[in-house]
Amino acid sequence: MELSNPKNTINILLVVFVFLICWSNVFSRTQEDDRVIKLPGQPNSPQVSQFSGYITVNKTHGRALFYWFFQSQFDSSKKPLLLWLNGGPGCSSIGFGAAVELGPLLVQNNGAGLDFNKHSWNNEANLLFLESPVGVGFSYTNTSSDLTNLDDTFAAEDAYNFLVNWLERFPDFKNREFFISGESYAGHYVPQLAELVYNRNNDSKKYPYINLKGFIVGNPETNDYYDYKGILEYAWSHAILYYSEYQKAKQVCNFKVSYWSDACNDAMQVLWDKYNEIDIYNIYGPRCPVNTSSSSASDIVDTNDSSQIKAPNYGFRRMKRIPGGYDPCYTSFTEKYFNRLDVQIALHASTEGIQARKQWKSCSDPIFRTYNYNVFSILPVYERLIKGGLKIWIFSGDVDGRVPVIGTRDCVEALNLTLKSPWHSWFLNKQVAGRVVEYEGLTFVTVRGAGHLVPLYKPSEGLALIHSFLTGEELPSHR
Repeated sequence: MELSNPKNTINILLVVFVFLICWSNVFSRTQEDDRVIKLPGQPNSPQVSQFSGYITVNKTHGRALFYWFFQSQFDSSKKPLLLWLNGGPGCSSIGFGAAVELGPLLVQNNGAGLDFNKHSWNNEANLLFLESPVGVGFSYTNTSSDLTNLDDTFAAEDAYNFLVNWLERFPDFKNREFFISGESYAGHYVPQLAELVYNRNNDSKKYPYINLKGFIVGNPETNDYYDYKGILEYAWSHAILYYSEYQKAKQVCNFKVSYWSDACNDAMQVLWDKYNEIDIYNIYGPRCPVNTSSSSASDIVDTNDSSQIKAPNYGFRRMKRIPGGYDPCYTSFTEKYFNRLDVQIALHASTEGIQARKQWKSCSDPIFRTYNYNVFSILPVYERLIKGGLKIWIFSGDVDGRVPVIGTRDCVEALNLTLKSPWHSWFLNKQVAGRVVEYEGLTFVTVRGAGHLVPLYKPSEGLALIHSFLTGEELPSHR
């Protein structure tokens, strides 16, 4: 193209102008700009006050994280702010937490529209979902090297910058009580973000104050040794492994080291093969059928391939994507919905002029593969934050084979905390909903019959759980 041609020059200037306008809007958007009027297929009632869009976390790299925010259904001005993070790493808090588990608008099982969720956690809090780290879902960067540098520290720093900038856009929440929540690999994200906020709150001259009160995590990856030891013990105790197979793995595996021996890999491969037949995330639930034509369901099956589970990276094995729910192929429905252009426009997630539109995925397999797993244990973070006086809860669905209640219980006991209230049942609708034990500085709760995604499998129990955590009301200990 010749610049000497006035017409060509004008066209180039117009393109540059449009690009600059789009780019500047990322930085200058207001709260009202992010308001979502109504999503395609959204029910007419009840009304849901919602906002979504991008918050820039690094101007130099052109890095922005996508969020979806719902004001509380009741007394929004008095309710706390609750951030939810999903794990993976690489799985979307929009596709799982918001649209399948605990948000007020759940994607229908055909991907055509939305249903209202009466058990949404925005009954109890102003609910904020964040797609993190960068590269997950609609979150993006204009610097490709960011995607190969991802680790826990990177994710925590970006999430912190998101919070600071989001509170500038939503100043009414600057002094509101703030809690962090999440599940699975967010067992890393949540405590580490809490620690970063806590530490920077102690340096008021350099950082803004965020009114952090505590955090709650479900089926959280916490410590490689206890988590993988728990996977093995849970499989044996729940009749997935035979005793001789369990004994063999127990004999040759040292889960305290980052890399496993060939003998350990071979012994654990027997376990992975067993789990290829069922859903590791809900051992009593159905598994997505293989003969589906959807690409996302095929991805689920492919990532269940035992050869992929073996690949070591700081002791981690390939975590399979999380099917589950009453229709175990629901990820195909969320992907169908969030890849609709009218949905993306309504969510302010259509990013022409900043980056080319990409296919939205429930989980980003490239991020999972390239993520730098360099933190073996989160227990030291718990120790520091317990001393700092934060309110800390851990909950476990007790039919999850991937992050089993056995391993999480061992993590809790390894903290050697003073017992406050012994192990006892808690109830909902006159039935045992799970068990709970209270220590000085930490509460551990199980949810009976729930898989890896507790609010999905047991929505009533999940809502009762978050109500108790946020309000301080004890979980019912009698029928």
